Amino acid sequence: MRILAGAGVKLVGVLFLTGLTIGISCAPTAPRTGPGSRQPTARTETLTVFFTGSTLGALKPCGCSGGQLGGLERRRAIFDTVPGQRRLVVDTGSFVKGDGEQDLIKYNIIAQALQLLNYDLASLSEKDVEIGGNLDLLDGASLGVHLIGPPYGAADANLPVKFTRELALQGKAVIVTIAAFDTKTASAEQVRELFTPRAGTQSLNILILSQCDTATVESIAARIPSVDCLVCPAQSDEPMVLSDPGKKPFVFSVGRFGRHVCKLLIETGAGRNALKLSLQVIPVAEDLEKDASLVSLYKDYQQVVRDSNLLEKYPRFALPNNLEYVGSLSCKPCHDSEYEKWQETGHAKAYATLEQVGSQADPECVVCHVVGMEYQSGFVSLEKTGDLKDVGCENCHGPGSEHIKTGGTAKSAEPKSACTNCHTPEHSGEYAENERAFLEKIIHWKEPNTAGHVK
Repeated sequence: MRILAGAGVKLVGVLFLTGLTIGISCAPTAPRTGPGSRQPTARTETLTVFFTGSTLGALKPCGCSGGQLGGLERRRAIFDTVPGQRRLVVDTGSFVKGDGEQDLIKYNIIAQALQLLNYDLASLSEKDVEIGGNLDLLDGASLGVHLIGPPYGAADANLPVKFTRELALQGKAVIVTIAAFDTKTASAEQVRELFTPRAGTQSLNILILSQCDTATVESIAARIPSVDCLVCPAQSDEPMVLSDPGKKPFVFSVGRFGRHVCKLLIETGAGRNALKLSLQVIPVAEDLEKDASLVSLYKDYQQVVRDSNLLEKYPRFALPNNLEYVGSLSCKPCHDSEYEKWQETGHAKAYATLEQVGSQADPECVVCHVVGMEYQSGFVSLEKTGDLKDVGCENCHGPGSEHIKTGGTAKSAEPKSACTNCHTPEHSGEYAENERAFLEKIIHWKEPNTAGHVK
């Protein structure tokens, strides 16, 4: 596949999961081992359907602090814990957030990643279909990944609506059918037509919904008993179980930004031809082994971003009152002590951290490592505005042109950046709980104010 450069329920029983297993039917708690306890029984044979989705352009974690979850390059380490013949790997769509140039590049990269990771199926959202059609990336055969999606009106790509695969469990065939359902354009009654029972076989019927409202779920549960599992769009960063224990269908949502993988476990149930479902949520943790082919693919992405010159194309707003950014060195003549202390902080080396990982051309990263990139006269590139690299004086104090021009008479003015503009939970997960410790690291003035740590 080519890389495109410059492509112009609220429902009851909500439970947050982190590695917790929930079953459709109530199962006894496994006995503990130890003196006087029964020994654990042998592991029950299972099948697995891995679910990801709502990646929303998060190819890998973005941030400087440790412990961050996510990254396409770490998914294989999770998938490969289950043999290929006993698993399916499914993405529920929503590849990217928007349709800007960088989103289109990411879409292409994600499509390639699904192929490299041996995904069996991708259920495309309406936006996925629209973008994929424009990029000529809806040929599942050439992708090596089956694609499904309900009719989406103007964005209809005539994709198959369902996918079926036969697996073996305890020596018996299990027919797994996964279908896409657009709740905006189809009725619950139409679901009945998607699942055709086969005599003498076990079946697992999974429906991926475009929306997940209470009325739709209740209607499907009441009218279409053949549906075993409903997969809802992401409602939070973490996956969620949205149905009560022991109730059918089993309802859950995938999380956002690829930070977790949902592991749907399929076991033989108590009754004849019955199956029991449970869910494990697996964090895509930073200690997982990285896949070399995905690491290489991300480097390809970085190169396409560089070649597309997205930094210079970044939208910039005019500063108020004809203010301009002048760079931290311009502050040194009058604030020499503060300048020297600033140079000892991590902020003064912010741009170098991007260079170390090859992200110095990615505007999504650079914006938090330089001065004023969102505004005219702010950072454009290292070659054109090298004096504005790093997190400098004007990030916190505002553009300094008028302050310098008046010999310090005019106070610095907005726009000023707050710490939390960049130290978000996504980029700097440790910041919120350790704000004071972070602020101590950037003290660069002679005397603290009465608050003790902020000037």
